[in-house]
Amino acid sequence: MGFLFTSESVSEGHPDKIADQISDALLDEFLRCDPESRVACETMVTTGLVVCGGEVKTRGYVDVQQTARDTIERIGYTDSAYRFDHNSCGVLSAIHEQSGDINQGVDRKEKEEMGAGDQGMMFGFACREMDNYMPISSEVAHILLQELARIRREGREMTYLRPDSKSQVTVKYDDHGEPVSVDTLVLSTQHDPFIEPKDHTEEAAREADQAMHDQITKDVKNILIPRVLNSRDIPSRVKAMFENHHFRLLVNPTGKFIIGGPHGDAGLTGRKIIVDTYGGHGAHGGGAFSGKDSSKVDRSAAYAARHIAKNMVAAGAADKMLVQVAYAIGKADPVGVFVNSYGTCKAKNQMGKTLSDQEMADKIQELFNLKPYGIIQRFGLTNPIFSPSASYGHFGREPYQQEVEVYYDENGKYHNGNKTFKKTVEFFAWEKLDYVDIIKNNLNL
Repeated sequence: MGFLFTSESVSEGHPDKIADQISDALLDEFLRCDPESRVACETMVTTGLVVCGGEVKTRGYVDVQQTARDTIERIGYTDSAYRFDHNSCGVLSAIHEQSGDINQGVDRKEKEEMGAGDQGMMFGFACREMDNYMPISSEVAHILLQELARIRREGREMTYLRPDSKSQVTVKYDDHGEPVSVDTLVLSTQHDPFIEPKDHTEEAAREADQAMHDQITKDVKNILIPRVLNSRDIPSRVKAMFENHHFRLLVNPTGKFIIGGPHGDAGLTGRKIIVDTYGGHGAHGGGAFSGKDSSKVDRSAAYAARHIAKNMVAAGAADKMLVQVAYAIGKADPVGVFVNSYGTCKAKNQMGKTLSDQEMADKIQELFNLKPYGIIQRFGLTNPIFSPSASYGHFGREPYQQEVEVYYDENGKYHNGNKTFKKTVEFFAWEKLDYVDIIKNNLNL
């Protein structure tokens, strides 16, 4: 029997995502000073106020207030009419030193034996629905909002757009669990009051609200969706799921969305963990990512699990895979590795017999270094690379290299922020397909 599955996304201007981006901007600034920084930064945003708190161990100094303001400006909160903007909002810092009890469980004389910063279970997921091995519902929800943000920044069309928005995508699957069509798109976008009532009557207010709603709906149909479908990120088979079927479109279902951002709702770091991962597909261990350095396996091991699942599916070991890795605080080796290939496993042993999921899990432990230090080194997670991951999902992104500024030299000496050095680093390295040949050779594919 077929079924419907729904995923959502939120824009960079959503209050929770503002909080995530500030937390990761602070993390990047601490890592820019000291790659060994231990950081756990939380952020809360509300009307006219940002509060940053958490624990940090670092050699460097970070201007918390300026970092928060720069992030808010980049997102687009630059107008006092939003009741939250980079110039006028208050920024309070309650960041203090990391607990020595935690630190003694993480740092070791032998770096390779670095312990996990906390207990927990992390999941990675991959499937063949999109070319980047992400689920359709999750990925299309992100692409809708990324394109909407581009339109807002270009400033040529839909000039009424404000930074806060949300999307939701419902996909129809057939009896075999294969996606066949897009059933429903929901898009809510904050906007200016760009049509004023003719007078002060309630009827005039309703007419103005309806006119704004009609215009936004028309623009979503005629501007946003065509741009999304022409995106290189949408493969032709997914584009056909829009074009060959009549999907339901719901735009700003409440009628209008003028009051938004932190003035409409308070935002907190780590409150969009499903948006950050797979849109509800697979599973989630409950740990958030943003504001945490990579000694926290909530982040680093989730990246490793995605890297494993993606490379396994890309290598042909399975059509869909969920990987779980679990740790105990202060211990380097995972306490368990679990695999669910959903009955799609194609890997075989030397005798030609299909491997069980437990045998796949054993193979993963042979092929991948899952100690925190090994994960950090494999993906370069001591570099200031995290801000771009704090909106539109941590997975499915294209890896790239870029030169960044740091305040320490090639010998690791910190120069107190007085001297900068250039360093080429890799972003989204956990999305690389660099283990495909290794997997094929070891799993007889």
